[in-house]
Amino acid sequence: MEKSSSASSLGPLGLDIAQSFFKPIQQAAPPSPTKRHTKISVIGVGNVGMAIAQTILTQGLIDELALVDVNPDKLRGEMLDLQHAAAFLPRTKILASVDYSVTAGSDLCIVTAGARQGSGESRLNLVQRNVKLFSCIIPQLAHSSPDSILIIVTNPVDVLTYVAWKLSGFPPNRVIGSGTNLDSSRFRFLIADHLDVSAQDVQAFIVGEHGDSSVALWSSISVGGVPILGFLENQQITFTKETLENIHKEVINSAYEVISLKACTSWAIGYSVASLARTILREQRRIHPVSILAKGFYGIDGDEVFLSLPVQLGRSGVLGVANVHLTDEEAQRLRDSAEIIAQVQRQLNVTNLDIS
Repeated sequence: MEKSSSASSLGPLGLDIAQSFFKPIQQAAPPSPTKRHTKISVIGVGNVGMAIAQTILTQGLIDELALVDVNPDKLRGEMLDLQHAAAFLPRTKILASVDYSVTAGSDLCIVTAGARQGSGESRLNLVQRNVKLFSCIIPQLAHSSPDSILIIVTNPVDVLTYVAWKLSGFPPNRVIGSGTNLDSSRFRFLIADHLDVSAQDVQAFIVGEHGDSSVALWSSISVGGVPILGFLENQQITFTKETLENIHKEVINSAYEVISLKACTSWAIGYSVASLARTILREQRRIHPVSILAKGFYGIDGDEVFLSLPVQLGRSGVLGVANVHLTDEEAQRLRDSAEIIAQVQRQLNVTNLDIS
């Protein structure tokens, strides 16, 4: 099924035209070895996977995009649909296959594939089914692209990022979960909406689990460089802790609301993951709250767990963890969130996973 947007996909006639249309330059030098060929593979072509792929294509981040899924008809249809937009997009070679060899040489492998929660099915059982699925996906990606960075999007993202780390054999800096990058965007939107400012001028992080035990770092929020809680106190503007907690609850519930209205979330997570891809591939060294191996940071000890912390990202993945000030209450909530994730991992008995 491997087809691309190049002229050679038109068959022998297309190839003949390409050879005769341009006259070669005499004494031409070969391409510079310093020029990079960037490639991203997206595993899973459901709503989330395709929103990510489409957003990445529009931003002109890559030279090649590979799509992988178990459904060959859906896969080919999505590939063709994207290829037919070639005249409106930066030139990108688009491949699709049920065979993971199509992902070879990827800079980033983005995993969105996963089982959906059935009616009456427990969260734990859903995780177990996705662990089994990852046992098939991750080793093949690691084999095809041993130097790539893995970005895990499938939920529950923190546990499955841990599973991907164990199965891949990759160093922890090259295994990242999308985590609370989107939660933090929702948080910034709600704060900006309350203050009637641009969300881009709001600096605010949600950390911890991508889920109900996430932690809002109110103490570090700033708007246009002005710490928001200090500003409210200096201006003697009355606010209550309950007001702050309600905004955080709105962040947690916003995904559920979108799912209840349109059956899934897609566009926001597409932009969120594309922003991670841009930061990594362009070596922008921006700080994102994403799921990483958290042991040893902010007092998180004990089990090895992945959860979201504010980290600097670049071409090698995680470059470092930002030393953001946390209040004692925030630090304790973060440790509590880590323990919740650790409990799920103990129930699943996933500590002994390996690439074999």
